[in-house]
Amino acid sequence: MAGLRKKQRIQLIAIGAVFLTLGSIAVFYGLNRAGGVQFFRSPTEVAEAPPAPSEQFRVGGLVEEGSVVRGAGETVSFTVTDGNEAVTIEYTGILPDLFREGQGMIALGSLEGEIFRASEVLAKHDENYMPKEVADALKEQGLFKGEEGS
Repeated sequence: MAGLRKKQRIQLIAIGAVFLTLGSIAVFYGLNRAGGVQFFRSPTEVAEAPPAPSEQFRVGGLVEEGSVVRGAGETVSFTVTDGNEAVTIEYTGILPDLFREGQGMIALGSLEGEIFRASEVLAKHDENYMPKEVADALKEQGLFKGEEGS
């Protein structure tokens, strides 16, 4: 009788582990398909291994001095660098008030050829903050100056 209870307990734990694994896979797959998970890439990572054109991801770094070009309407083109490589970004919309040349930023979108088409642009919010992904990428390049906030 004790052996039967032990066997049932082991079966119950195994079934629970299978359901937990399947549930985790389903949640991750659902978030990925819904656009809830976007991976961050530095300009160097984009140059070394370009993602698929349909893949949504984030790219960030410092806006290069003199690279901001305003087009027709609300279209803006600018270049983001991590010190080694640069990515040209095109964005149609209103840029954040704190968006400036020489400042850290992150853009969400996809790569179309050599141009990153951004659907959203985020800029740092004060003098002491830089998005963690951008700060980490710039630290790797030895270009990060200042304290990282949260």
